[in-house]
Amino acid sequence: MRITSPAFDNAQLIPSRHTCDGADTNPPLVIDDVPEDAKSLTLIMDDPDVPKNLRADGMWDHWIVFNISPTTRTIVGDQEPDGVHGLGTSGNVNYHGPCPPDRRHRYFFKLFALDTLLDLPEKSTKAHVERAMRGHIIGIAELVGTYERKKA
Repeated sequence: MRITSPAFDNAQLIPSRHTCDGADTNPPLVIDDVPEDAKSLTLIMDDPDVPKNLRADGMWDHWIVFNISPTTRTIVGDQEPDGVHGLGTSGNVNYHGPCPPDRRHRYFFKLFALDTLLDLPEKSTKAHVERAMRGHIIGIAELVGTYERKKA
């Protein structure tokens, strides 16, 4: 399975339009080679580079969407995908783009193919989603973007 973006290459800079310095809308994503027996997809975008004085675990959850149709091949830029939206660290249920407070951060777009639909409500946390996915993951793909805010 693969996840890519026409907006940025793996391990490269996320365009500012998809950050808090721009429109703060999701980048376009392309999904390939989903396992044939997948029943749903889960997308999680997180930042593991948060200063420990802001979050003890150093993690910020930006975007969580589960129960996406396994036939989905594109997520249109600036448009939320169909699925159930989880709760991000900022209290967001939709995409919340990069907004690092200190330096360049990495943003992991993780895509999971599952052999089931998740029986969870909207606004479930990443921890709840990850717990529900255990034993059901049949494919994983990852895309990493980076971002550093421009100094004023």
